[in-house]
Amino acid sequence: MTNGEKIKQGITNFVKGGDNSDTVLLDKILHSDFIVNYNGFMRTAGVTIINKEKYLTNIRNGVFGGLPRKLEIENTDKNESIAMVKLSLKNPKIISYRITR
Repeated sequence: MTNGEKIKQGITNFVKGGDNSDTVLLDKILHSDFIVNYNGFMRTAGVTIINKEKYLTNIRNGVFGGLPRKLEIENTDKNESIAMVKLSLKNPKIISYRITR
């Protein structure tokens, strides 16, 4: 498997883990230092920071996740140990997001 294929598989597993509330899969693929930094997260004011433990707890408790989305990977760019992925996630019941990481 090429590095590009590994990146796409990691993104796919991350999205499927969230969509299916699969905390076992997410625990396997997320780095121990995983964090979410989000401005205006779930309509809250300011920046929200969620570590891996809290993220998995929120998935497990249904705070977020559990709605299947259509994943479209638009672009991947990698340079040594850093990768950036441009993707879109769509579900008619939720707001569509375009994420670049």
